[in-house]
Amino acid sequence: MVEGRAGIVNQPLLASRWYADAGASGDLGVRGASLVRLHSVLDSRGELVVGELGRGLPFSPRRFFAISRVPGKDIRGEHAHRELRQMLVCLAGSVLAEVDDGERRRAVLLDSPRVGLAVEPMVWGAQSQYSADAVLLVIASREYDPADYIREYDAFLAAVRRKTR
Repeated sequence: MVEGRAGIVNQPLLASRWYADAGASGDLGVRGASLVRLHSVLDSRGELVVGELGRGLPFSPRRFFAISRVPGKDIRGEHAHRELRQMLVCLAGSVLAEVDDGERRRAVLLDSPRVGLAVEPMVWGAQSQYSADAVLLVIASREYDPADYIREYDAFLAAVRRKTR
């Protein structure tokens, strides 16, 4: 269970279970965050997971990075972006990803490379509970720009309130 900022407790959605339910919606109930099924091919040689521009990815990537060897108790992310869009894919192991639109929060245990977590601008994100073998791939719509980050949660909430007026 994950405790939200307002004391809201929710059970994390298990990405591999969501993927197995072909009729499950990718809508997480958090504005600007959704799950995306990536195309996968499994045969005797192994599994190939594909994300193609224009098909399967919600934007054209400009940058990517991978996060690994994170001590299990550490938290990554804890910020929002003003304009950047991201897709998080756990290539190995598992990572608990939380998304928050300023009103609602949802946790997803990313445990399959077949599932991407699409995160739009102005969504607060945090990742924690990395398994020892976790490798998190982050695909981004723009190059790194420190001015695009909102690193304080209260500043994020204020920006969300200004935007929704």
